[in-house]
Amino acid sequence: MIRPGLALALWAAIAVLVVLNDIVGDTWIAAALSVRAVEWYKALVPLPYVALMAIIHARRTAGPHWLEAALVAALLWPSSTVFVDFLYARLTFDEDPASFLDRFAFWWGAPYSVLVLALFAAPLLAGRGFARGP
Repeated sequence: MIRPGLALALWAAIAVLVVLNDIVGDTWIAAALSVRAVEWYKALVPLPYVALMAIIHARRTAGPHWLEAALVAALLWPSSTVFVDFLYARLTFDEDPASFLDRFAFWWGAPYSVLVLALFAAPLLAGRGFARGP
């Protein structure tokens, strides 16, 4: 069954965790680590939580329409999380869009794309894992 309210509620939980993780990374962790290490911290720490939210979503939406439900989450979670993360950076550090887009520069080792890809893939993989029916 497709449950957009569930996908939205789980996304809100993910967004809160990502923003709180960014706050911790930008304040306490940044004082002890290099900029690149902080970026890796901010990208890797939310991954288990994203997997947990994807599993919760998949268990609640298992059935013949699991793919549609997983697509709702897979399209909502990455795009809106990137937007919320941009708003955090903009409001906190007055970061311009060009600086924020530098987070996606995977050619120099920026790990932010790993988080965005996980936000996209996790609901699809978990949904397939818990799929029931045809």
